[in-house]
Amino acid sequence: MTEQSYNLMFLLPEILLLIGICVLLLSDAGGARRRFGGTARALLVLTIALLALIPQSSTTTETAFGGMVIVDSLSRLLKLCAVVAVAASLVLAARYCDDREVARGEFQSLALLSLLGQFVMISANNLLVVYLGLELMSLSLYALAALRRDSGISSEAAIKYFVLGALASGFLLYGMSMIYGGAGTLAIDEIAGRLVSGEVDAWVFALGLVFIVAGLAFKFGAVPFHMWIPDVYQGTPTAMTLLIAGAPKLAAFAIAFRMLAEGMLGAWADWQPMLLILAVASLVVGNVVAIAQQNLKRMLAYSTISQIGFVLLGMLSGVVDGDAAGAADAWGSSLFYIVTYVFTTVGTFGVIMVLSRAGFEAETLDDLRGLNQRSPWIALVMLLLMFSLAGIPPMVGFYAKFIIIGSVVSAGMTWLAVFAVMLSLVAAFYYLRIVKLMYFDAPVDSERVFYSRSAAVVLAVNGALVFGLGLLPGPLIGACLDAVRQALGS
Repeated sequence: MTEQSYNLMFLLPEILLLIGICVLLLSDAGGARRRFGGTARALLVLTIALLALIPQSSTTTETAFGGMVIVDSLSRLLKLCAVVAVAASLVLAARYCDDREVARGEFQSLALLSLLGQFVMISANNLLVVYLGLELMSLSLYALAALRRDSGISSEAAIKYFVLGALASGFLLYGMSMIYGGAGTLAIDEIAGRLVSGEVDAWVFALGLVFIVAGLAFKFGAVPFHMWIPDVYQGTPTAMTLLIAGAPKLAAFAIAFRMLAEGMLGAWADWQPMLLILAVASLVVGNVVAIAQQNLKRMLAYSTISQIGFVLLGMLSGVVDGDAAGAADAWGSSLFYIVTYVFTTVGTFGVIMVLSRAGFEAETLDDLRGLNQRSPWIALVMLLLMFSLAGIPPMVGFYAKFIIIGSVVSAGMTWLAVFAVMLSLVAAFYYLRIVKLMYFDAPVDSERVFYSRSAAVVLAVNGALVFGLGLLPGPLIGACLDAVRQALGS
């Protein structure tokens, strides 16, 4: 086996996804629609199997396509989490899409294409590959947001998403061009080496870094680049909202890590203050504005903004006065946080889809009133998810916040840790308000809650993970820390 073919073996999941998507599109065009859902799920299961079974050393990093693509423990972990999140999203969305006569073939093909784009982003070791994966993911999500062409609200949200997403992509692309002008290379590992040796034009590089951070903030949804999140979450159908709110956050973390931690750690003095401003603003705006929301999806949008603030806290606490000894632990804590948050988000929007039915969208807080009387099981799952988002022990959200706060304190920014804790108390209000509505208010809707067996299994596993990982977080946090250490060590 040649070295090139051996390297391509590590890209079999991407190759399988691409071939599978082409086959599914042709099948859908030929009218084989009934089997489409099962085939898509089987494709995702095969992708998971390939990611889990392909042999890979925990200490070495593989590259392909001339070093433009990198395969390491971090990429494997993020890809596994992304494909599981997308698979769970498709299962939860099945009945929702059927009730609204959403074209199942188009929906699932676009979801898989966005997943392929996320895979490319996660393994990118070159700025052009980052942009290629970003556009593949983004264009698929734009199309998903506009899939219900007969809905004016959905079309408006899709236009806002497209325009602001294109602006963010332009920021990133312009920043990459400035980085290339300052460093003379697009390879992320070479950028890191030239930063250490001082072979960069400092002013041009710093200007490019400003645009890079702004573009990343758009993709994360951090303040002040957050304006698209509430409108898109509220305006798009819940099935599409879940695909936008879930797995893409993992890909955004991946490119932030590849570019800032792996490629530009030597420029920490330039990007760390920017992340600090983004984190503080996101915590304040996200938590304060969420209190005033009566639309459930809009409230969860501002919740997302505040949660991203915590992720950024971990990212900015890795370098202290030029000492990057704590970078692996800090970025590892952020990785743990974003992974657990994505799975919590999948469950939360899954509950909203279960409560919705043909002709009715469960979108306001009043729709959750008395849920315990209508479906104690769904109410229990939602309670676990809200407790986790609020950071109440023993849910996994508490441990995720705890290790982020620990990283911030270790970096000597005790004031920032206290600030984050205080705003977490503010956040507890609007999360616990949902619990109060479910358990202590009379229901306004007497309709019975129907859900498929597969959706019940996904929600049960999701709730169990939120509770179980809070009690035993060791394996997952260990995997996150090891993956980040290997990536930074290579």
